[in-house]
Amino acid sequence: MAVACTHWAAAGCSHKVEARLGPALETLDTLLPSSAASFDLAFIDADKRGYTEYYERCLQLVRVGGLVCVDNTLWYGRVADDQEQDAQTVALRAFNAAVLCDDRVSHAMVPIGDGLTLLRRRV
Repeated sequence: MAVACTHWAAAGCSHKVEARLGPALETLDTLLPSSAASFDLAFIDADKRGYTEYYERCLQLVRVGGLVCVDNTLWYGRVADDQEQDAQTVALRAFNAAVLCDDRVSHAMVPIGDGLTLLRRRV
């Protein structure tokens, strides 16, 4: 956290950042009552089995036209290998399939790094 604070200060944006440490779902749930549809961007990079729940919360937090960015959605190519059946890979496959069919968002998967999915909230 100290490293992040140093960089925020150097960038001159410390006054715009409120760091919160704690379990992600609890933190997102505390934001929802007062901050629904008020964020421009959310970035998800956490435990892969929780991605669907994080996504649902973040989708409520970003405004219409806002962006939810989800990291690691290609998972080193494992999501395309049916023989890979570990819990994280299976969870990412399920997440990818769910957002592909989600009419609330426009989506694009960018094959950079380990895969980045960009989801623009439509409604």
